[in-house]
Amino acid sequence: MLPIHNDLIFVLHDVARMMRTKFDQRARGWGMTRAQCVILMRLHKQPGLCQNEMAAICEVEPITVARLIDRLEANGLVERRADPSDRRMHRLHLLPAAEPILAEITRYRTESIARLRDGISDGDWDAALRVLLQMKDKLVTDAAASRPEAAAGEKS
Repeated sequence: MLPIHNDLIFVLHDVARMMRTKFDQRARGWGMTRAQCVILMRLHKQPGLCQNEMAAICEVEPITVARLIDRLEANGLVERRADPSDRRMHRLHLLPAAEPILAEITRYRTESIARLRDGISDGDWDAALRVLLQMKDKLVTDAAASRPEAAAGEKS
């Protein structure tokens, strides 16, 4: 058995935890939480999501997203707009005040990637990314296959 410090799963966990911790610290400096920053970044890439879609993407409960949006809305960064085809639903949109924070997030991401890539060849970086994406695809496929509706469909 490999020692924990050489086990890929433990190393991935440690790297992800350390990256989250650093981002949490930076987000606090912007008066935000990491979760709020993630919502801003998602809305920048996909404007007009509803809260349920955002909750699914962020893998949290809809009530959690609602509370995060409440705070972002109170800070003038996001607004809820009525969905033109379903008046019960609201779509989420960034407001201009979110732009400086998005610029800070982008700057932080660029600096972090440059720092992490330093001393790593392009080929090694690309290979690591390719392997991680393959792992992610397997996990997504496994998760989809284990959902109750998928299991029920297989029994018919």
